[in-house]
Amino acid sequence: MEYRLSDSDIERLLEEDVPYGDLTTMLLGIGSVRGAIGFTSRERTVVCCTEEASRLLEHCGASVTHCLPSGTAAEAGTSLLTAAGTAGSLHAGWKAALNLLEYASGIATRTRLIVDRARSARPGIAVVTTRKSFPGTKKVSIKAVMAGGALPHRLGLSESVLVFRQHTAFLGSLTAFLESIPSLKDRLPEHRIIVEADTAEEALMIAASGADVVQVDRMPPAELGTLVPEIRRRAPGVRISAAGGINAENAADHAATGVDILVLSSVYFGKPADIAASIHP
Repeated sequence: MEYRLSDSDIERLLEEDVPYGDLTTMLLGIGSVRGAIGFTSRERTVVCCTEEASRLLEHCGASVTHCLPSGTAAEAGTSLLTAAGTAGSLHAGWKAALNLLEYASGIATRTRLIVDRARSARPGIAVVTTRKSFPGTKKVSIKAVMAGGALPHRLGLSESVLVFRQHTAFLGSLTAFLESIPSLKDRLPEHRIIVEADTAEEALMIAASGADVVQVDRMPPAELGTLVPEIRRRAPGVRISAAGGINAENAADHAATGVDILVLSSVYFGKPADIAASIHP
């Protein structure tokens, strides 16, 4: 089933922009005049949140006449969404819909670029994104990431086990924690145990401990390329993820090291997609 933002999310976006109606449209007396609105890509864009923008416009009283599905790669000049209605309904939904489309499509476009570059070096590699989305934008960010071809690394603290040095510091040492992995796996047989390593030595210790995934943080691709075969030699069943500083410029280099997973945050930060909006009678 397609991931959708809730009705309350749509209403919140409108509440932010039109809390007490549209003063300009009211003063000009044009609210009841019929018209149309259209959103068009100005550059190659992986589209996201057209469905939510459509619902937003419909909530304002407009009728959607065309909607390109999220995840579509649209060339410059492509019509993404059109709707008809009164000037009042179109102006009420215009900017909120445009902001949603531009920010979500920007994330989706950056994600697709990284996925494509990573898989050109290692077909089938998993690309996943962290919890570092801008506060308050998580639902839109997750939909955009998935529209771009990636998946969330973790949806939150409640559904996954990822151990950092900030955890093991409270246990005395990484070594002390690694000794507890067999009992952890007995307690959580349906979950993978992921442990982050800051050095090659730590990565090899984690791999030998029975952890399911070794997450190597901020290791240059040249060093990672040497480490990955050694991990596979010592612990053939362990999965290896690379995290920290991965972006469109270096994703292929990291993927080429032979890791199974790329973990990144960079897709959340960058310019919005460039989408034109037109409103006319």
